[in-house]
Amino acid sequence: MPNEPGQDAVILRRRDYCETSLLLDIFSEPQGRLNLLAKGAKRGRTPGAAFLQCFAPLRLSWTGRGELPVLTAAEPCGEAFALRGTALYCGFYLNELLSYLLPPLDPYPEVFRLYLDTLGRLAQADDSAEPALRGFEVGLLEHLGYGLCLDREAGSGRPVDPARTYAYHIESGPVACPPDHPAAIHGSTLLDLGRDRLESPVALKEAKHLMRRVVQYYLDGRGLKSRDLFQPSTGKAPHA
Repeated sequence: MPNEPGQDAVILRRRDYCETSLLLDIFSEPQGRLNLLAKGAKRGRTPGAAFLQCFAPLRLSWTGRGELPVLTAAEPCGEAFALRGTALYCGFYLNELLSYLLPPLDPYPEVFRLYLDTLGRLAQADDSAEPALRGFEVGLLEHLGYGLCLDREAGSGRPVDPARTYAYHIESGPVACPPDHPAAIHGSTLLDLGRDRLESPVALKEAKHLMRRVVQYYLDGRGLKSRDLFQPSTGKAPHA
């Protein structure tokens, strides 16, 4: 069915389709995630074909019934985000998370805005993209109904003590544990993660390990290709 003219959207992934067309996995602010067929886009026959790039706010129109509507027009509705190096790989990571975790045809306007805000943070990140990634992961899970309990102990409901260490149970929350526990994370890290204020190297490291475990749990065993992009080019451990 046709969409209303001027719907804001972003492209999460684009793939070749036959010899001249593209298959687009898009995230539309009012309609959620869906696939579109861009007929003749590889030869410039689709109106606005030159704009069909990732990390760019677009206004898309499409028509057709069934599982694969046809793109009819595309135009920019904002500046494309200039992601380079590690920031670019982080952008691919965001796109993979959305492709796997967002249910199709289910609008999440808050996630759409969070995504654009995070792209802006990545484009401006000077030293580390990790705080932006952690903020996106926490916000995404919250909007999907998988919000983390980061300020209260599981069971007792007592406030998390920044001076103590905890083991985080994904289904229930933090439980106090000794500092030598294999999964120990400082209460201060949990609180900073919940406030989107990660700064210290220790907090960034602990938050990365925690969120990798949590995200993988909700991915249900699916691997992320974007994680493989980090080490070969940078020689550093992945941020995601």
